[in-house]
Amino acid sequence: MENAILELILQAGLVVKGVLIILLFFSVVSWAIIFYKWRYFSRAKKETEAFMRVFHSGKDLKALLHASRPLIISPLSRIFTAVYSEGKVQRDEVKRALRRYEALEVARLERYLNFLATTGSTTPFIGLFGTVWGIMSAFKGIGAAGSASLAVVAPGIAEALIATAMGLAAAIPAVIGYNYFLSMAGRITVEMEDFSEELLDTFVKSRGDA
Repeated sequence: MENAILELILQAGLVVKGVLIILLFFSVVSWAIIFYKWRYFSRAKKETEAFMRVFHSGKDLKALLHASRPLIISPLSRIFTAVYSEGKVQRDEVKRALRRYEALEVARLERYLNFLATTGSTTPFIGLFGTVWGIMSAFKGIGAAGSASLAVVAPGIAEALIATAMGLAAAIPAVIGYNYFLSMAGRITVEMEDFSEELLDTFVKSRGDA
């Protein structure tokens, strides 16, 4: 079966081969992003849990800074380190800094997800183009042979079906990955907003601002 599919791909026309190469590119990059984001979010979750344990342990800001430096993936740890490094003392200044770094971390969480969204929305149509072209090839074969036998029609229809399958194979994991990681990014964003309010009070109290 696998050899038969490979044979059909090799015998496909240039247009269909081009479509399949494009779909393969989208699929490979999408899977690379999915594995990368899965590892990223898994590590971010572990580091955030470790950071929050230290944060709630009652240590002072310098000790917390020292503990947070190895936690380079956790958005909460990164926000704390960045705001602490600025040395702001006024409540409004600290609040603005927190909001700014929150926005940067949200962008970091959502990085590369646009590619998954693009893959999920466009590859079915790219596959559909290959499908239409394969059917056109089938009709062209019928016209040239003057016959509608299976031997004449089959190659073009096979090209069409392969393009359709490849388009769906690229789109489905991308859509699932996009929705899953976007949901995770949303949850972490809520955590960051709650943490920022708590951190604001901590900075103000520690630096003597009323």
